[in-house]
Amino acid sequence: MATVAIVTDSTADIPLAVREQLNIAMVPLKVIIGDETYLDNIELTPAQFYQKLTSSHVLAKSSQPSPSDFFETFKKLTDQGKSVVCISLSSVLSGTYQSAMIAKSMLDDDADVTVIDSRSASYGYGLLVVAAAKLAQQGADKDRIIEEVNRMRASMKLYFLVDTLEYLQKGGRIGKASALIGTLLNIKPILSIDDEGYVYSFEKARGQKRAFGRIAELLEEDFKGDPIELIIAKTPGFEDGLAELSGLLKSRLNITLYTETEIGPVIGAHAGPGTIGLFATRA
Repeated sequence: MATVAIVTDSTADIPLAVREQLNIAMVPLKVIIGDETYLDNIELTPAQFYQKLTSSHVLAKSSQPSPSDFFETFKKLTDQGKSVVCISLSSVLSGTYQSAMIAKSMLDDDADVTVIDSRSASYGYGLLVVAAAKLAQQGADKDRIIEEVNRMRASMKLYFLVDTLEYLQKGGRIGKASALIGTLLNIKPILSIDDEGYVYSFEKARGQKRAFGRIAELLEEDFKGDPIELIIAKTPGFEDGLAELSGLLKSRLNITLYTETEIGPVIGAHAGPGTIGLFATRA
């Protein structure tokens, strides 16, 4: 039996079947649409959320878990004698990491809990969580798991491509004039996350095909032929371009493990439908 338990939050966008298979404990954020509040990826699936998002004129918002939410999970696991490694959403994007740290301080002194700021989002750290959980199931100790998480995080490259600038504009990420001009000119911003965990505009491409080509070129430059693990996370509205993109990447990169998954409600609330995220790390 594993002596280390892995905990994360819902914005890691790890599918339920994977969480269950690897015994990953998940603490959900909340999604707020108008007067209704849902537990992310529990009371509201990605498909349900995007249907509500596109049919509603109300801006979807999110809310971090409380310290007590993490405390209950940590205490249950440490009472079973387990060491806990918790990997959270970037601390500069949400107070989720801080809630986990407060929860840790509420535990007895002998409770062994390590909280890691992923400095990433979506499967950009979901990939780290899955790797940690696999090591835990193999019987690795806490130090070995943390070492591997840090190694993977150091080599991680990620790029987001949004179909429309509307949701970034609604959320205050860009101005209305920039959103209008970008839409008229068919500008596809390529977004990334820096070393501190902030989202920034990496580059802009004119049209989806050029954006695909540029992302493939960037990943080639990042890994220089090294074997990589690649995950594509998507929202509804991107199905038409997925085969073209995945085919392009498989032809140009040394991919040893390829996975497709969904971007959940919290991340999708800020990026909108028709968004993809590409996450790669050295295998």
